[in-house]
Amino acid sequence: MLCFYRERRMAGTVTSSGEPAPTSSVLMAASKHVGSKCRAENIAFLKCKKDDPNPETCLDKGRLVTKCVLNQLRGLHQSCGKELDAYAGCMHYHTNEFEFCRKEQKEFEKACPL
Repeated sequence: MLCFYRERRMAGTVTSSGEPAPTSSVLMAASKHVGSKCRAENIAFLKCKKDDPNPETCLDKGRLVTKCVLNQLRGLHQSCGKELDAYAGCMHYHTNEFEFCRKEQKEFEKACPL
């Protein structure tokens, strides 16, 4: 008889090459940090999108947003990787529902305050 179950653990917040893996659960877990640290880049990108309907016009600003997010994920992984993995793993398991991961969120925010 085959038995299927949901695995609670995730692979981690970085790829095998050491680069951040920006999965939805990792991005949700790091959203406060990304929102705070990448605010200027996001605002510039959104302003560009609002001012010009041509998507090509804003590609450079979009790249700056992506670069900022990946840099934030690298920094978080270096300074509090264990807590980020636990929080992102919980978010993955609970389909990105914050309410089920408050314990992991608290531990992550304690280890990596804004």
